Amino acid sequence: MAAEDITPGTADGAAPPVRKPSWKMIGPGIVVAATGVGAGDLVATLVAGSKFGYTLLWAAVIGCIVKIALAEATGRWHLATGRTIFDGWRSLGTWTTVYFAVYVVIWGFVYGATAMSSSALPLQALFPDVLPLKAWAILTGLVGLLFVWTNRYAIVEKIMMVFVGVMFLVVVYVAIRVSPDLGNAFAGLLPVLPSGSMVYTLGLIGGVGGTITMAAYGYWINAKGWADSGWMKMMRLDNRVAYITTGIFVVAMLIVGAELLHSSHLALASGDKGLLDLDKILEKRFGSSTSTLFLVGFFAASFSSLVGVWHGVSLMFADFVERVKAARGLTAETGVAPLTRGERERSTPFRGYLLWLTFPPMTLLWLDQPFALVVAYGVLGAFFMPFLAATLLWLLNSDRTPPEWRNGKLSNLLLAASCVLFLILCVEQVRDLPW
Repeated sequence: MAAEDITPGTADGAAPPVRKPSWKMIGPGIVVAATGVGAGDLVATLVAGSKFGYTLLWAAVIGCIVKIALAEATGRWHLATGRTIFDGWRSLGTWTTVYFAVYVVIWGFVYGATAMSSSALPLQALFPDVLPLKAWAILTGLVGLLFVWTNRYAIVEKIMMVFVGVMFLVVVYVAIRVSPDLGNAFAGLLPVLPSGSMVYTLGLIGGVGGTITMAAYGYWINAKGWADSGWMKMMRLDNRVAYITTGIFVVAMLIVGAELLHSSHLALASGDKGLLDLDKILEKRFGSSTSTLFLVGFFAASFSSLVGVWHGVSLMFADFVERVKAARGLTAETGVAPLTRGERERSTPFRGYLLWLTFPPMTLLWLDQPFALVVAYGVLGAFFMPFLAATLLWLLNSDRTPPEWRNGKLSNLLLAASCVLFLILCVEQVRDLPW
């Protein structure tokens, strides 16, 4: 029997035993969802609520469905084939290697500074006279580096679950405090596009939780020990729970924007600092305890994204390096086995990319981001999500995937819609760059 005819994860080609889904094993989906929802996403959702009230609530729901479809497709590739997503990309041609190599270097450099600054903002607000913003930023980067360097996936998952719990409880609590108008909220489930709302609508559908970390989902399920198609039902439960939780989180933020900002005609500053404006508004209306609680949730959202990227994208980079070495005949082992054994987390490429995410970006904390770097980061980043959606469509409809695990009509519809959506977002993001 040829090697390619053997079902991944088995010795004789027999189908692996189906693992019964268990709520106790949920984890990788929470990690990817928490990593994808950062401070910038919170501000974007708040702004959408402040400008249009509940009108775009339907877009948040569709966004949740889109993320479930994308993450499920990524996880299904890893489990059905016993290969990583980068294995799949390489099979589509060397252009994918070139794109990813340039993207992961530039993206990591700029994102590192962004993540550290975002995590520092709530800490400086909570402890205003302790350290300056740059010092807090450097400290969060070093803590993230030390944590990921010294721990394996199991510990990363546990701390991310704590962060998600804090984020969820804080945001839902604030949404309840602002007394949502349930009638208008339900009316917002009807698809309506107010004048000038197109960009905000697309951002709600595609932006919250939609980053390179969606591609990292497959790596996290392998790091969890899920290595073959017997884990498919468990992966799907994990994924749905995670993104339904994220959907509730996004709806809660939209409620806060609609009730606290839209009704009062208040505006937020652009970028992550807009959350500090919201902190002041909450303090005036509900007192210092609520505003302090919100800052804790702000930190949980920002620092969970930092830790998730430090771990997940470093795993992807380590796999990328190993695939390049394998193509040159420098290493023999491929597939997901090294991920399930935790070997990638101890590898030199993994730790090298960790250092790249942490130390070079610190220079950007003192310097304005160079024009060319901003443009390159924006263009490469804008293209990643349509790249992911399109390549998953390609891989999961080809003979690279076992027939029983290829896309059905619904998966193809959702992935194709995602691809079109992210292409439109890509064009909008590129148009908005400071050319």
